[in-house]
Amino acid sequence: MRLLIVEDEIRIREGIQKLLGKMRQDYDIVGEAENGEDGLRMLKELKPDIVITDIRMPKMDGLEMMSYAVKAGITAKAIVLSAYSEFEYARQAMKLGVTEYLLKPISLNDFSQALEHVELQVEKDRQEKPEKIGTLEQILYDFINGRMKMEEDISAYLKHSYQMEEAERLVLIYVYLGNRYEEEKDGAMKQLRHVFSVYPDLSFCILDLIYRKSMVVVLYHYKDAHDLERWLQQQILKQRPRRMTFGWTEVTGAAALKSGLDSLSPYMDWNISFDEEILISYPKITHVQTVPCIYPIELETRIKVAICSDNWDKAKALMREFHDSFHDGKIYAPREIKECYVRFLWAVMGIAKELGCINFESLKQQKLLEMIMEAKRREELAHGADFLFDCIKPREEEKEITHLTVRRVRSMIQEFYQSGITLDEIASKLNVTPEYLGTQFHKEMGLTFSTYMKNFRIGKAKELLCGTHLKLYEIAAKVGYSDPKYFSKVFKEMTGQLPADYRKTLK
Repeated sequence: MRLLIVEDEIRIREGIQKLLGKMRQDYDIVGEAENGEDGLRMLKELKPDIVITDIRMPKMDGLEMMSYAVKAGITAKAIVLSAYSEFEYARQAMKLGVTEYLLKPISLNDFSQALEHVELQVEKDRQEKPEKIGTLEQILYDFINGRMKMEEDISAYLKHSYQMEEAERLVLIYVYLGNRYEEEKDGAMKQLRHVFSVYPDLSFCILDLIYRKSMVVVLYHYKDAHDLERWLQQQILKQRPRRMTFGWTEVTGAAALKSGLDSLSPYMDWNISFDEEILISYPKITHVQTVPCIYPIELETRIKVAICSDNWDKAKALMREFHDSFHDGKIYAPREIKECYVRFLWAVMGIAKELGCINFESLKQQKLLEMIMEAKRREELAHGADFLFDCIKPREEEKEITHLTVRRVRSMIQEFYQSGITLDEIASKLNVTPEYLGTQFHKEMGLTFSTYMKNFRIGKAKELLCGTHLKLYEIAAKVGYSDPKYFSKVFKEMTGQLPADYRKTLK
């Protein structure tokens, strides 16, 4: 039994020590304190089985100390000493779980009985504690989540029930399932049980980590960790478990499982960097040599051109080409790959925004950023790209026009806008007056012919500025402006920027 004495009077402390020495030689007095503050600190640091404490002490009294200890989860049994017999003190002590309350001066007989009673409680708790914790899965789960520390009773329980020594070498296998965790977990559990049951003389325990969308397999009772690691790598390459990414680290003792998982977890995205599934082995993965990741600027330009041309099949093919560009036999750091994805997708987003073909209500940019930066598998990066493309739609056709003449006007604008066709010219071709045509167009479209024509030309100019390297005077000519200066003036009126500034902003 480990005991702590908290008493402000030195003579009483010495007297308690003598009494303890007379009663039993195997009592271990781990510390002494002369006030509640020091006593609380020692309770936290020394973790005694029993604390013998006075009530009235400077800085912090004994009951206050025990109150803080209970809140901190300290389970030491307490014997409270007091020179006061008021019932209120005893009532407060009982609320704090104190069952032994002795009045000073202390008699040897009362003190002996109180200690025997408290010792029985300590022994009972030691026996019941593992049963309250439950199965091996629950114990290891609590270690992994930092809710348990290795104590004598837990160590004894693991050794007795599972032949697991306190310094036992354990392998922690991190199995990442990702967003399909709920759908895949049952099948993954069966597959993992099958895989590890084949290895001879191996004990294992599989834990669900729902909050990490993962499972953890703790392996123990193996002979050679290197042989086990090679075997597992072969299993991964041979069976290619569906949608599972594997990480590996070895720790000493169950108490080190949390630190092992915390060390391994940041490296679980390294499968993104390799051409085939590998076992992410920590700390080996920290020594992998990488080459700088070069951003494919030429692909960015080509996908902008495709989007500007409303060629969505081409845009999606270029997106696939972008995915494949990082799997050329070289090893790039996963963070650099992710940063390239962010830059590329934001370039696509920017051009789609300028062309008015993106649904910003359904696009959650923060969610997209998290999807990319938190990805641990290639398909999760591809899923982020799909998420963006789902929000981008080919530009919608303008509202259905019921008036046949106005429909013909719009068709002629789309065909002849480059020549700077006018309302009078269209009216002449259609054998109607310009006044009649202008009135019908405004009534059907909701804006004047000149405004519609200006919007249409500037929209085409934006496409050319975004998706080509044409000179400004060439773009002006292509959208029906013979004077580049006048084109720049109109463009600024419509967008608030000169064409050259607009192009720089996009880049």
